[in-house]
Amino acid sequence: MLIIIMPRPKKYRNTCCKSAANYFKPNGIPLKFLEEISLEKDELEAINLADLENLSQEDAALRMKISRATFGRIIKIARSKIAECIVSGKAIKIIQ
Repeated sequence: MLIIIMPRPKKYRNTCCKSAANYFKPNGIPLKFLEEISLEKDELEAINLADLENLSQEDAALRMKISRATFGRIIKIARSKIAECIVSGKAIKIIQ
């Protein structure tokens, strides 16, 4: 017997941050030669609220209409992706 476990659907997350660009990449290397990592809309919003607007995780979570723990997971993943791109010379694709 095969049991298929489906993940829960993503809950609504309030996002209003728009990026001025779709990609960020190391200078001098064509995009076709780079590995890319996608930054989701909610991850971009988390970076904006936590790092640009300097909101606490609790205040940022309220703005996104999610729990503080969920915000903490999102911001951790976003920062990890950005760090990997900077250190490893990968491109960041911003999903909007």
